[in-house]
Amino acid sequence: MKIGILGLGLIGGSLGYDLRSQGYHVLGVTRRRSTCERAIALGIVDAASVDMNLLATAEVVFICTPIALIIPQLQQLMNYLPLTTVITDVGSVKTPIVQAIAPLWKNFVGGHPMAGTTDSGVEAAQRDLFLNKPYVLTPDATTPQTAISVLEKIVRSLGANLYFCSPQEHDQAVSLISHLPVMVSAALIASAMNETDPQVLQLAQNLASSGFRDTSRVGGGNPELGVMMAQYNRQALLSSLQQYRQNIDELTNLIQQENWAALELKLQSTAQARPNFVE
Repeated sequence: MKIGILGLGLIGGSLGYDLRSQGYHVLGVTRRRSTCERAIALGIVDAASVDMNLLATAEVVFICTPIALIIPQLQQLMNYLPLTTVITDVGSVKTPIVQAIAPLWKNFVGGHPMAGTTDSGVEAAQRDLFLNKPYVLTPDATTPQTAISVLEKIVRSLGANLYFCSPQEHDQAVSLISHLPVMVSAALIASAMNETDPQVLQLAQNLASSGFRDTSRVGGGNPELGVMMAQYNRQALLSSLQQYRQNIDELTNLIQQENWAALELKLQSTAQARPNFVE
């Protein structure tokens, strides 16, 4: 089977590595010729081009561009593919993408691999990035079962943990565990930087260790990606931020009231709940 990848960054490049290792013939398209050459040299793809026509023979195409480019790239890609081609994307927001593309392309299945790093570009691609990681597919009522089955087989070949849900359910869940943490983490960094005493600020920077590193990691990532999360998943993210604000207000009140017993109960509750989200 020939599989096309449009966009050879971290996700697209990592897909290329793993799909080739499973015996698929991988075709890559990207904007820069230098990236094409590098992807071939690294063994990410069998062939690469800046011309979408390369993907005309692909049976499945993964669109691995930033969120804002997925729909316009699909509209261009349609001119080169037979109607039987299965198309999917890897965007972290699904509702606006599925709503826009499903009427345009029958064999489209929204997708989101929940894997990645803070690095970007073809050089950041790595093998086994998706192994034992969640991979969500978000078909709607019009999605053909044949297209879903094709993608299910491919995703399982990556060693990923496959989940199915509606685009709306995906966006609500991801706003809580992915998009909200980016904003919370960014606010943490901003709060620390707001310290007006330069000596205290410098001391804080010198003393920052694993706790600050872990909680600030996603807030120190790609700003463009953070903006796109907020722009394309706006309503769900606003709802999650409101829930977070209510919890911050509750903690603030408990500390102001010196209600240490209630604070301990709250922290016991969160400590018990955390394993339900992370191992």
